[in-house]
Amino acid sequence: MIEKFISKRATRDLYSCPRLAINDKNSSSRKHSPTYRTLTPLSQNRSQITIFVIVAILIVAVVALILVLRSQSKSESVPAIFSPVYDSFLECLEQDTRLGISGLGTGGGHIYTDELKFEPGSAYMPFSSQLDFYGNAVPYWYYVSGSNIEKEQVPKKEDMEKELARFLKESIQSCNLRMYEDQGYVIERGKPIVNVKINDESIDVDLKMDLKIKKDDKTVIIDSHKKNYDSNIGNMYKVAKNIYDHEQSTLFLENYGVDVIRNYAPVDGVEFSCAPKAWVALNVSENLRNGIDANYNSLKIKGDYYETKEDVNKYFVVDTGDKLPDNLQVNFLTSKYWPYGLDIAPSKGDLLIANPIGNQEGLGALGFCYVPYHFVYDVKYPVLIQIIDQQGEEVFQFPVAVVIKGNNPRQPVKGAESVDLGGKDVCQYRTQKVEIDTYDTNLNNIDADISFNCLSQSCNIGRTLNGKIIEYFPQCVNGFIVANAEGYDTTKYQISTNRETEASVILDKLYTLEINLLVNGRTSNSNAIISFEDENGAKSILYPEQKTVSLSEGNYDIKVQVYGDSSLTIAKTTKEQCYEVPAGTAGGFLGITKKECVDIEFPETTLSQVLIGGGNAQYYVLESELIVSKAITLNVEGVETPKTIEDVQNNQETIESKIVDVILK
Repeated sequence: MIEKFISKRATRDLYSCPRLAINDKNSSSRKHSPTYRTLTPLSQNRSQITIFVIVAILIVAVVALILVLRSQSKSESVPAIFSPVYDSFLECLEQDTRLGISGLGTGGGHIYTDELKFEPGSAYMPFSSQLDFYGNAVPYWYYVSGSNIEKEQVPKKEDMEKELARFLKESIQSCNLRMYEDQGYVIERGKPIVNVKINDESIDVDLKMDLKIKKDDKTVIIDSHKKNYDSNIGNMYKVAKNIYDHEQSTLFLENYGVDVIRNYAPVDGVEFSCAPKAWVALNVSENLRNGIDANYNSLKIKGDYYETKEDVNKYFVVDTGDKLPDNLQVNFLTSKYWPYGLDIAPSKGDLLIANPIGNQEGLGALGFCYVPYHFVYDVKYPVLIQIIDQQGEEVFQFPVAVVIKGNNPRQPVKGAESVDLGGKDVCQYRTQKVEIDTYDTNLNNIDADISFNCLSQSCNIGRTLNGKIIEYFPQCVNGFIVANAEGYDTTKYQISTNRETEASVILDKLYTLEINLLVNGRTSNSNAIISFEDENGAKSILYPEQKTVSLSEGNYDIKVQVYGDSSLTIAKTTKEQCYEVPAGTAGGFLGITKKECVDIEFPETTLSQVLIGGGNAQYYVLESELIVSKAITLNVEGVETPKTIEDVQNNQETIESKIVDVILK
């Protein structure tokens, strides 16, 4: 560190050294001849050693003095007239450092998040490369791109130090010292060079920049500014990296998600009933989201920051293997406003339906009905992990994507920065330019979101502007352009992009109708499953929980099944079930089998719901009808409430042949 204090009135050369005056009694104006002293070799060596010792002591003393002077605070060594200016400059440096630390923490170890490559999500994978947290972009440490590629963007501590150094270099130049300039100070700043070191509980900042302060005839130049600030950002990063590594090796977030699915949604099971079991998909989705929020917000990292350990369910405590510092705590956050993807199979429109076995023709020998169901879930959602000091002054946070496929956690990432999850990514190879026009049925241009389905992948293409878009598509035989617009039915257009370059897609307007259900001409509020199926898929309604349907012009297969209360009891039964099994060890190799039979016992069962009416219809709905209609009335024939299992099966066969009367008005 070099300091200069210059006074124009000074008469002494600051860089000159005082001379050493030697008084010699034998010295006079008289002439004299030098006197020589003879030394023995031993005396001569001792004299040389004495001189070296004295010189060494002086060197050590000078070095010690320099170190002492350097260790003094800069504000103490700066002359008093300049201390207020320099103190304000150091306050700027501390404020900028604190601001940069805050940016690193809230940005997941990144300050310049806008310079990171942004990747949008897709209908298949809802994650972009950044999570929007109250308007701030926080880069995912792990996510799956819209084109189904696993990606990581975990910063190294060295990268964080470089970003903070860059931030200080850019911001220190803007330190506002104008109030001192108004008081007559002249302040000049050189080019800053910054080095930063992040420690566990502090940050070292080494700023090299000429700061020249002048007033009247006095000037000071300070060229080095070293400060150490208390900060937990280093410890927080260590904890964050430890949690992330534990997640990637154990998938504990995905495993909690699998438990949520099995506790908050129908997955698999069997119920004794002759009526279908149905769930509204939207309700299932809402229950799942509530379960996700409740469970993840309860997660804790093993440590001492809970109020009392006994009050925390051990199920929600995650042991990452490393001790959590006493002054830190960890929160797990989810939100229903963040990206969320849910696919359930099998489903029928907006309903999950499990049909009964035992009420069909030819199954009367069973003597009972049961409803087996098995649903497969693909769920994707983000979790934000926050590490907070207990004083609430600093936060370090980072999001990760949780991906559950087929009711099971995804596979762990094994050391790769990007891993292909599903074979060749068709969406990356867009080489064929295609022009798409979107219209309503009156050939008016409408704007629609366009995607392209090829094989099992869906590629987000963009949105038409004034009904037109020209974009590059993957080359694909018999792919489908999918157009979505608010208020219109989703439309699929088949195209082979390896040879076709134009497509005109017409979207049918949707009209919402109230459903009036009649049984034998009388209004009914009984439970019913109503489905409208056309070439674009099925719309299923769980009546009376749902009482509206949105239809466009088209030909529909309409099916209605009405269920009523019942107290029919099916007695306990035992049935013999026979199987073909290998006939001994040799028979297994030769394909020889034998029959083995076992008795299967079914308990007594009471049917609470049974089929009491319904039917089928094919009906072409004209847009002209939809324009003037507010409701659709479905009138079905009823049957007598069954008293035996045979009656249940007979009613099923009878209703399959009944016709539904359809009236729009």
